[in-house]
Amino acid sequence: MTGGEAAPPADPIQAPGTPEREWRAWRGLDALPPAALPERGRVVVVAAHPDDEVLGAGGTLALMARAGLHLTVVSVTDGEGSHPGSTRVTPAELADIRAEELRRALTALGAPGTEVLRLRVADTRVALHEHDVAAALKPLLEGARLCLAPWTGDVHSDHEAAGRSAAQAARSASVDCWSYPVWTWHWARPADPRVPWGAAAAVRLPVEIVELKRRAVEEFASQIHPLGPDPADAAVLPPEELAHHLRDIEVFFT
Repeated sequence: MTGGEAAPPADPIQAPGTPEREWRAWRGLDALPPAALPERGRVVVVAAHPDDEVLGAGGTLALMARAGLHLTVVSVTDGEGSHPGSTRVTPAELADIRAEELRRALTALGAPGTEVLRLRVADTRVALHEHDVAAALKPLLEGARLCLAPWTGDVHSDHEAAGRSAAQAARSASVDCWSYPVWTWHWARPADPRVPWGAAAAVRLPVEIVELKRRAVEEFASQIHPLGPDPADAAVLPPEELAHHLRDIEVFFT
């Protein structure tokens, strides 16, 4: 870096992201093998914050609900820390808003009967409670056919900690755990060596399922629209970020 140049953001999530057109042009996604979804039984879906499960795996949830599988969604935090400087909404109010948004999103996916459990771990503090989260998840995973959880390399501390907790609990319960990326699509690039493409598999989504997912994502108004004109109330997920999650494919590391 030469004198006068600004230092790049220390947090890759705050840095400029990879345009969705680059991902759509990459043949590597088309080459991923299909993920074999369970045909019956119960699936536990772990999310660090309400909306992670829909962004990363909403189409897959819709397919499993359509197939008659029983879904349990676990919100590790309530996502109350998404707008820490806001004067328009308190963290407690935001927690309830986001819980209701998740419920409406699951209904939009065709899964209104999904069981939703809130562990209420403090937002941004999941890494301090990994053992407790794993202990809470283990009995939920007993007898399950599959666990879906955030990828442990997603470069968001809550996502990574929730993923580690889920993986630990799944191992204890002898249940397969697939990881879904969320922020990876922002900071990584096609064929990025930091991403375990060799362990990746894809769920390809029919057109009608993509539409259900789009409707579900729109339910997260607190995240995709500004809460107000103040910079502290800006949208967390602008259109260029949402574009990564509205494709006809979802990727899991198996």
